[in-house]
Amino acid sequence: MAMVDVQPGNLSYVRRAMTEQEPPPTTSSGSIGWIRARLFNSWINAILTLAGIYLVWVIGEPLIKFLFVDAVWDGASRTDCLAETLGRPVGACWPFIFAKLRQLIYGFYPADQAWRPNLVFILGAVLLAPLLIPRAPLKLWNSIAFFGVFPIVAFFLLVGGSFGLEHIETRSWGGLLVTLVVAVTGIVVSLPIGIMFALGRRSKLPILRMFSVIFIEFWRGVPLITVLFFATYMLPLFLPPTWTIDALLRVLVGTALFSAAYMAEVVRGGLAAIPRGQYEAAAALGLGYWKMMGLVVLPQALRLVIPGIVNTFIGLFKDTTLVLIVSIFDFLGQIRAAFSDPNWATPNMLFTGFAFAGIVYFVFCFSMSRYSLFVERRLTPKR
Repeated sequence: MAMVDVQPGNLSYVRRAMTEQEPPPTTSSGSIGWIRARLFNSWINAILTLAGIYLVWVIGEPLIKFLFVDAVWDGASRTDCLAETLGRPVGACWPFIFAKLRQLIYGFYPADQAWRPNLVFILGAVLLAPLLIPRAPLKLWNSIAFFGVFPIVAFFLLVGGSFGLEHIETRSWGGLLVTLVVAVTGIVVSLPIGIMFALGRRSKLPILRMFSVIFIEFWRGVPLITVLFFATYMLPLFLPPTWTIDALLRVLVGTALFSAAYMAEVVRGGLAAIPRGQYEAAAALGLGYWKMMGLVVLPQALRLVIPGIVNTFIGLFKDTTLVLIVSIFDFLGQIRAAFSDPNWATPNMLFTGFAFAGIVYFVFCFSMSRYSLFVERRLTPKR
């Protein structure tokens, strides 16, 4: 609405309402604007974008063709995955994966007892899901159930020997079951141990600080494959003949301690990034050492090193493949063992198995990476 004020010698126009905002030009908004701003905002970025598109095409086109277009989806033996039988180029032989799927998941776990690891998988997923949802209720009880009760229940279900369950030796375990057991145990155990050694390395007590430094530097100074080899083959030589420690348990302990040393250094970096004023403010409030660390310092330090913590978790998950050297057949080990079956010996069997393994490992690692980004964005203070 406008008003015109006409007076002798004075002609003015007063506008009472704002003009409606015009839409931005298509070249600076929407998908076109995003492409111009992110991919073609300079000639160097334009060249890199075109080179990246070409690289994706060179790698992606034959990969998609091998995995999906030329792949074989139905079959009962190796003859169904041969080019001579089909009369066309043959890609991935997925019937080989379908035939070996139970072995890839459970290893040599008895088929009639497969319900036990299935129940463990279901319980773990049901208890873990609420922990990953920020607004889920009863977080305290859920944490107690997942970190305290679930490991005990999973142990009795998988091992058996009590409550009427058949005893299953750990050497019969394998596949994805072993991979998840080693990875989850290492992840859950290494974080609190790493935090304690990070605090010990920054302690003012010389003995505690020296012990923490020796522990961290020792485990970081040897490769994981050496730790597994020592724990499996050499540790029994130093124990009394009457002592027997399960091979998988030795691997779990070695992996957890190895990962804890790296976790300690990640957490120590977060502690060093906290300003001295935070310690002084907590002390001024009358907080003791453990309350100061638990309520003031550690929450800030852990938020700063979320990428480093998740990076250690991802590295640990992939390093579980090294247990094959101590004759424990994890997921990748079972795939390699399946290659020895002559009924499925085809030219593309190796490529199919390793491609499937890569997809499975990528799904787990990418999921951890994306969730860490979600947590990092959620904990970042708004400005």
